[in-house]
Amino acid sequence: MAMSVDEKYQLVTRNLQEVISKEELKKGLNKKDFSVYWGTMPTGSVSLAYFFPMLKIADFLKAGLKVKILLADLHAALDGVQWDILDKRFKYYERAVTLILKTIGVDFKKLEFVKGSDIQLNSKYFNDLLRLSTYTSFNRGKKAASEGIKSAVGDDARLAGFIYPLMQALDEEYLKVDAQFAGVDQRKIMVYAREYLPKMGYKARIELMNPMIRGLIGEKMSSSVEHSKIDLLDDEEKVKSKINQAECVGGNPDNGIMALLKYFIFVIKEDKNEEFVVERLDKYGGNLIYKDYNSLEKDFIAKKIHPLDLKNALAKEINKLLEPIRKDKKIHELYKNAYC
Repeated sequence: MAMSVDEKYQLVTRNLQEVISKEELKKGLNKKDFSVYWGTMPTGSVSLAYFFPMLKIADFLKAGLKVKILLADLHAALDGVQWDILDKRFKYYERAVTLILKTIGVDFKKLEFVKGSDIQLNSKYFNDLLRLSTYTSFNRGKKAASEGIKSAVGDDARLAGFIYPLMQALDEEYLKVDAQFAGVDQRKIMVYAREYLPKMGYKARIELMNPMIRGLIGEKMSSSVEHSKIDLLDDEEKVKSKINQAECVGGNPDNGIMALLKYFIFVIKEDKNEEFVVERLDKYGGNLIYKDYNSLEKDFIAKKIHPLDLKNALAKEINKLLEPIRKDKKIHELYKNAYC
């Protein structure tokens, strides 16, 4: 059955941290072919963190939206990736993202992959980029680039990092979409796009933002901190080891283990109407079974679940999801070409 606008809105905004603006989104969802794009740079190896935006993309597709995934090869170069390996990184990322989508059962009918350089290396885009630079002060560009773009920070910041947000703004126009989806760490760039695209005669887009997920160690899941993330190709023992080393104090749900459960495992479980089982090492305790995250969190706060039991249950679920990706011979070959 076709979804109502309210049903679409609830699905599109599920687990988002912020929408700019909600009124525009509700109005836009009345369109037959409402479209959204999500972009990523082919930089470091793809980690478990990529499941989070893919789960939202699955929500968008279920709501009937057209979705474009931008693999931004030129953005990766601006952020420090060597130019001569961009195409190898692109091919690896395309395969990795496709495998994640297949793992969570995404229908590809309204999904399109776009290579960044295919839309950005043309004279009209370049002309708009130069024109946009004449409207943008250095301080405004620096503010937009200040989060998440390593080449735009520090005393030796490179000019490339300040070009990056201008291109991300223009991508909204050249992809011909109604909305952009990204992590909340991209908020300053998204606000910049809403402010400056109208100066170019283009419409401001709706901005949809995911929360930043805590890493296994520390505040943020980061590709630069080895033990804060789980790579798609990590073997079973490495996954178990990283989960076991993660910060997780009994009674305190503010940690990466609980974040993975809330925004990842339970989203999948609830969509499939499956239960999450915590096998307890205490033979007198018996297994615990949960149908929703809130019930699990309540028990964890009450210290009815031992952190080690919870870690073991999480590692088991993650390994189950990663197994078909690890078995894919092509992704191993592409990873070797891109990083070795």
